[in-house]
Amino acid sequence: MKKLDKIGQSGPFYQLDKRRRKAVRLLFEDELTDEQIAEAVQRRRSTLDNWKNDELFKAAQQQYNHLVVKRSFESRALKKLVDLLEAKSEMVQLQAANSILKLSGMLSDNSTPELDKAKIRKANAEADIAEQKAKLLKNDKTGITKIVFTDDMKSDKEDDSDQKGDKSDGANT
Repeated sequence: MKKLDKIGQSGPFYQLDKRRRKAVRLLFEDELTDEQIAEAVQRRRSTLDNWKNDELFKAAQQQYNHLVVKRSFESRALKKLVDLLEAKSEMVQLQAANSILKLSGMLSDNSTPELDKAKIRKANAEADIAEQKAKLLKNDKTGITKIVFTDDMKSDKEDDSDQKGDKSDGANT
């Protein structure tokens, strides 16, 4: 793996001493056990465990992972996505386009063109309903608005009271 260049070295990874940075690199490569990594940085395993629980060390691991992935794979991944825009499957093309738009910040994870259209339709429908309600209120001469809800389902209590009423009515007649 190529070493990172020294241009723009800022952030948690670069705040660590050489041994901790080496430990971060070895942990990223995931080829050695923790015991072997501790030996490689000339520290005990318990020291490595302490480092792994340290917030700065964790932040340094995240930064290093991001730097390596960005440097090694970002351009290849983007080129592949662009190639997939020409795929035979429209679904593959759509997914590639969504991925590119998300990477560019033009589309969020919680948003898709279909979802955005549905949200617009819903907002328009709600606006139409509100407009109709306003018209009804304006045309109502009494000043009293009645809203009637109907429920075809009866609760258990209603069913019981109806049955008791039926029995008493039957007994009285």
